[in-house]
Amino acid sequence: MTAGDGLGADDAALRGRLLVARPSLREPTFHRTVILLLDHSESGAVGIVLNRPTTVDVGVVLPDWHPHASDPPVLFQGGPVGLDGAMGVVALPRGAALPPEVDRVTGRFGLVDLDAPPESVVPHVGGVRVFAGYAGWGDGQLEAELTEGSWFVVDAVPDDVLTAEPDGLWRRVLRRQGGDLAIVSTFAEDASLN
Repeated sequence: MTAGDGLGADDAALRGRLLVARPSLREPTFHRTVILLLDHSESGAVGIVLNRPTTVDVGVVLPDWHPHASDPPVLFQGGPVGLDGAMGVVALPRGAALPPEVDRVTGRFGLVDLDAPPESVVPHVGGVRVFAGYAGWGDGQLEAELTEGSWFVVDAVPDDVLTAEPDGLWRRVLRRQGGDLAIVSTFAEDASLN
């Protein structure tokens, strides 16, 4: 699978990768989003939008986690599904042992039990981000979107999840790919101006 093609025989290869909305994806919920895929199987996919910070401070919902949340320490809208629930995503240092409160998603990313005391988790992770909601796809739905060209598929790095500047994430992720995708990163917000 090459950067940007989004298709491959091994669905599990998409877990832990990024979906980057193509400029032609104008649907407001996903326009210019960067999504970390937490799971992808034959029954569907689940991911979180990395670049939709809210104005709600983490301390309002999870006061114990506020001092440990990566900057900006606000809730992020992880997607349109399940907005009444919170999900904690952590970046895992290379070779670090996982505390029992963290489930590895893939490679350098894990989900943290937000009911656990932060002090038992924080020393073992590279940062924490809290999301309200998630993005979900049913059986074959994501594959159809990839085939129609709605998303670029690229590799994720821990800084994508924990960026202090989420508003510029879409451009930064595309720019670091080089070539045609770096050119796409310069496209105007209004695709008709390109």
